[in-house]
Amino acid sequence: MSTITPRPYQIAAHDAVFNEWKDKRSTLLEMATGTGKTIVFAMVLRTLAGQGKRGLVLAHRDELIRQAVDKLRMAVDLECAVEKADERGDGSMFPVVVGSVQTLMRRKRLERFDRDEFDVIITDEAHHSLAPSYQGIYEYFGRAKMLGVTATPDRGDKKNLGQVYESLAFSYGLRQAVVDGNLSRIEAQTVPLRVDLGRVKVKAGDYDENALGDALGPYLEAIADEVSARARDRKTLAFLPLRATSRAFTGMLGERGIDARHVDGESEDRADVLAWLKSPGPKVCCNAMLLTEGFDEPSVDCIVPLRPTKSRALYTQIVGRGTRLYPGKDKLLLLDFLWQTEQHDLCRPCHLVATRAETAAGMTEIQEREAQAGTEQMDLLDLEQMANTEELRKRHEALAEKLKEQARKKARLIDPVLLGVMIGDGDLTDYQPTMRWEAQPPTEAQIRALERFGVAASAVTCKGHASMLMGVMIERSRMKLASVGKLKVLARYGFEDLGMISEKEANGLMDRIKAGNWQQPENWSFA
Repeated sequence: MSTITPRPYQIAAHDAVFNEWKDKRSTLLEMATGTGKTIVFAMVLRTLAGQGKRGLVLAHRDELIRQAVDKLRMAVDLECAVEKADERGDGSMFPVVVGSVQTLMRRKRLERFDRDEFDVIITDEAHHSLAPSYQGIYEYFGRAKMLGVTATPDRGDKKNLGQVYESLAFSYGLRQAVVDGNLSRIEAQTVPLRVDLGRVKVKAGDYDENALGDALGPYLEAIADEVSARARDRKTLAFLPLRATSRAFTGMLGERGIDARHVDGESEDRADVLAWLKSPGPKVCCNAMLLTEGFDEPSVDCIVPLRPTKSRALYTQIVGRGTRLYPGKDKLLLLDFLWQTEQHDLCRPCHLVATRAETAAGMTEIQEREAQAGTEQMDLLDLEQMANTEELRKRHEALAEKLKEQARKKARLIDPVLLGVMIGDGDLTDYQPTMRWEAQPPTEAQIRALERFGVAASAVTCKGHASMLMGVMIERSRMKLASVGKLKVLARYGFEDLGMISEKEANGLMDRIKAGNWQQPENWSFA
């Protein structure tokens, strides 16, 4: 029987998937590492099994395959077959087959299954879905519903995944999970060590690992000193680009009296090293990018990313190895080195929580400014709040004149960007579509509805933008917040931060303006 009680957001994710499948073949589930993606798709498979349907789970690494098998058995009491190398899933009566992509991409193995064998295909680590190996499997089982499961936070990645998946059924990101207390808070510690990556070439969109190993070599001793000084009493995972670099770094840590070991995909003592890591006590496990997916050890409370990357998906996977909750674990310490590069797309701690480039840039600027002033450790959510405050102030200053001009014109409809500024909703001011349906033109019904709310539909960029605006306006109406017309009047008289003013409060304030000879009253408040 099931031994895991799902959390409310996991139940919501399960329900959202089935809702999307009502009129779509494929949908995407985005959940931060450590929030139970596997639990959710296990729940989905249990529901399908209860309906007499069969599912195929696709994974590209043995750890992910074994993890799926274990979670299906432990969480929802489902047995499954495995299709990998010498293990066969064809002919099985189990309701689920967990398959290796590397095995199923071989035509002879794939054709052992009927094309109608499965009702649903679930792809773990769905950011790999665009690869030809996956595409061939999707095409073969062309009638099956599809669910992609990913932890990637990157808008560009989601936009690419929109070529495979028709919608985003549910999103539960790292930031929200931390706020809700379902993941550990993250404290970034700026390490004042500048590592020059200026000569590292880029290959396939990211830094070349061999070149990274060469560039990192001269700094390893200094990095070992910093890790020794800042993480000696912690259980730490260090990620390095090459096996040789990882082994060398392990030796340097040992010379500094730290209990350190190395592991990679070819290590014969791999199981022993991972068991050692699980045991109590401070230590550092160095790995050559082995433990980024399918590895869980909640007691890890420090991450040292020594594999600089442009991929937010990869960076988040690395840091996600330490975000799980654990008794006695206060926060995850993330050591952030000052990578020097001419490029501006290197992933930093800010990219774990910031959804906008401006916010990320502001967070990094504040982080480095505070580090120079002597404040090296900063909680990421606190840092984000500081950056948002500064960004909001700059936006108000930059758009103040445009907002006043809009107000002076007494135009009937308001630009959605200006509306976003007036009510403090950054999503309205910086919307970009990700899924295919979002990029379609707004419908006539959406345009008419928005104009009834007082929003200039001519400035609405797409169907997704219109949908977001509609959601905001409907929610404001439900909460009895001030109408667009009243917001414009108040903005005309210099009022700001109007997002939560009610219709009643707006009416009262307008009466005071009128009584005061159309001047903004002194010492005003909404109370």
